[in-house]
Formats: sequence, C-alpha cells, structure tokens
Amino acid sequence: MSSNALKIEYLDKLRLPKKRRRYADVSPTSLAAIPTEWRELLEQWLRLGGNSRWETLLKKAGLTKKISAETLLDWLLSNGWAIVDEERKHGDWWPYRVELRALKALRNQLGLPDMDDVATQWQNLRAELQVNAEDNASLLTTLSALDAMPISRAIYRATLVRSLLAWRTDERVGTYRDFSLFARAATKEISKTEWAWLDAHFDLAELNIERHTPLLLLSANIVLHTSLGDIHLSAMPDFAALTPATVKSIRSANSTVTTWILVENRTSFERVARNRQAEEGVIWLPGYPPSWWKEAVKHVINIAPAPAKIACDPDPAGIAIALSAIALCYETGNEAVAWKMSVEALESLTSKKPLSEFDNQQLAGLLKQTLPTELKVLADYMKVHQKKGEQEGYL
Repeated sequence: MSSNALKIEYLDKLRLPKKRRRYADVSPTSLAAIPTEWRELLEQWLRLGGNSRWETLLKKAGLTKKISAETLLDWLLSNGWAIVDEERKHGDWWPYRVELRALKALRNQLGLPDMDDVATQWQNLRAELQVNAEDNASLLTTLSALDAMPISRAIYRATLVRSLLAWRTDERVGTYRDFSLFARAATKEISKTEWAWLDAHFDLAELNIERHTPLLLLSANIVLHTSLGDIHLSAMPDFAALTPATVKSIRSANSTVTTWILVENRTSFERVARNRQAEEGVIWLPGYPPSWWKEAVKHVINIAPAPAKIACDPDPAGIAIALSAIALCYETGNEAVAWKMSVEALESLTSKKPLSEFDNQQLAGLLKQTLPTELKVLADYMKVHQKKGEQEGYL
C-alpha cells in the first residue's frame, strides 16, 4: 500500500512493534469517479457495519475480486475514507482490521439510506406491530426474532408481517404468489428463505395463504346454483374441487343430502367419497382447518342443511379437530357427532403408535373439557394405554 500522507500509530510498545494503525490526515474525497466494481464492493462492506476484519471483507469480495478489493482498500486509505490496523508478519505489514470513516457521508455519496433514518424507520414500524401484538403471542415471538436481526433485514421482514396483518384484515384468500403481489407488487418477490421464515412464525394456511389456490373437496348428489350457472356434483364419479370464490358464488342448491360426512385424512376421504350412499355428502376436512375452509363449509351446509358425522384420526389431535368441526356444524344450526372414532376402531388397527409428550399434554387439556361420550371414552382409553392410530387403517 502507498504510504504517501499517511499517519502511523503503533498499537503496542514493543521495541519492534507488531501492530500499527494507518490513516490519512485529510478530509474524505469524492467517490464520483470510482469504478462501478469498487462502488459495489464498498456497498457490500458497508452492510457489515463499517468496522470489520480484513479477512471478512476479502471473503465478501470473493476470489475473483480479490485484487479489486486490495486496490480499493489502498484508495480508501489514501483518500481519507478508512483506518487500517495492520500486523507484522514475515517481515512485512498486513491489514487485519478496516474501519470505514465518515459513514454518513460515505452512505450519502453512494446513494444509500442514512442509518439514523433507517433506525427511525425501524422504531416506527416496530411500534406499529407492537400495537397489534398486545393479544397475539405469535406476533410477540416474531417481534423478538426481528429484534435479533440487523436493522435493514428486520425492516424488510417486518414489512412482510405488516402485509400479513393487512391481508388478514381485508379477509383475502389466495396463493403464495397472490400474497407476494399484495405485499411487494410482484408475484415472485418473496424469497424461499423469507417464505420459510414466515412459515416458521405464522400459520399461513390459517391466514388463507396457500401454495396453490385452496380447494374444497366434496362429493354429493347436489346441484349448486351459482351466479354464473349450475354445477351438478352428482355428475362426478368421485368428488369435486371448488375454489373459495366458486363456493362464495353459490346462491342456492337442490340437494338430496340427509347426512354430511367430514373426513380428516385425504386417502380416507377419497375412499368414503367413492363409496358413499346416495343420500350422503362427503367433505374433506384438512386437519386443523384454515378459516377459508370453515367459511366455505358453513356456506355449503347452510344451503344444503343436514346433520353431520365427523371422522378424524383416533389420536389427541384428531379429537381436537373433531371438536372444532362439530362446533362449526352447530354454528349452522345442524347437529354433528363423531364417527369412526371409537376404541374399537383404534384397536382394529394392525399398527399403532405410542403417545408423545405433546400428545399427552394435548390429551390432558382435552380431558378437562366436557367431551361427547364416544370421544371421552376414546380419550380415557388413550391415556391409560398410551396408544394412538391413523384412520387410513380402517376407513
């Protein structure tokens, strides 16, 4: 490196010093004429905070830009933009830490946002989310995760969270691409890493965001009268798949359904749908159902009312899901009971699994409630025998 007009301070008091600091005692010069490659490298280095090990900066540059990084450092040092700490190795001086100077001016010349402005933006955004988090444990956890991030990334993620809240308030339903378009004005602007982060902190299905357009699967001898025409479900040999928008467009129906059967497991649903009796209607119950599914099923049962039978896995989660579906049916003014969720059904399985710690915790919570008789018997049996199963084995 050039030593013209550079100040040197030795950082140890040895007779033969091993560490020193170098800087130019000049005001920083303009960056207007630096090459584009230097500008890009400098922006990358600034994202690390402005005080980094030289090894880290070289790694950020990569092998193909090593020479450019070394030349840029020499220019920054000579032109008042950097302080470089060096150590003596093999008889020569080598940089080990670089501190960028006049960061506000440096950011301004590069056209980057000022960190004070960024910090204010983050505090305002965080305060906005905090108001929504008062009664939302999931959002409180998310805020803690955001606090641990670099501010720029926290802002980027927090704006996604704010969009999620707006999506929920607007009662929107759609795919990952629909949400990306809503949040960032383009269908593919949310990265895989960001989707994974959102999925880890939120139940996206419950917020009506699915990888593909959500579908209500059902089979019944019923004619649905929609605003655009009639849908004859009885003409389909197995089952139909209706989008939430299609279900919402249904105005009335001609129905011979005397019993609705809601089946949790997809394989079991398909079997029951293909073998149903003429007066039965069968609907797929996708685990803990998201809100779009609840609204769609309530609409279908309201236009074709009939009591319901709920079939879920004979396990603690299955009992919880069945209770939710039973409650939904009662909201439509129709009775509902558990079906194929007996002790005998569980014992008929050739393969059973032991209850996990979470299963037992969930079971304890369920047994504190007033359960329908069959589900109470099943819950007591599982607690004693520590067994659970999956309905595909018998349904």
